[in-house]
Amino acid sequence: MLSRMNLISRLPGAIRCVHTTAIAAKSQSGRYKITPKGDRPLTYEMANPPHQIAHRKAWNSWNTSNLEGELRPSQTMLEDEFVRRFMAGTWHGMVLSEVIIKRQHNHVRIAAIISRSIPARKMYFLIGYCEELLGYWLQCPVTLELQTTDDKKDVIFKYI
Repeated sequence: MLSRMNLISRLPGAIRCVHTTAIAAKSQSGRYKITPKGDRPLTYEMANPPHQIAHRKAWNSWNTSNLEGELRPSQTMLEDEFVRRFMAGTWHGMVLSEVIIKRQHNHVRIAAIISRSIPARKMYFLIGYCEELLGYWLQCPVTLELQTTDDKKDVIFKYI
């Protein structure tokens, strides 16, 4: 009498294969690949790996809505994403760093580094425009804390 294993192996098209792969214990998310020439510029925020958050770098959003018992964690995350996209669109091509959003009670502070490529008069208009519209949409006072720099190379922390 044939065993079950021999019967399966004798059926046409029935082949048993064992697939093995290397151990994937190395985390890769949030890390940048090293280029062969070492010419990829990284800012300070980009240069620190994700496991260094709270040790060497801070979070890009400061809020307490993710604590247990809070009522609106998903809305806060969507608002933060909206603010980042609004800033990137309003200050088109001028935002050189990540947009940091800090929420304190009923006040939202937005920090970023932008290039000094437009006249001061237009910059003041855009600051007032952003604060006014974001304050209306978020239903709370909004303050922009912007730093300016002449050159993009000033925000580069290292090359990889």
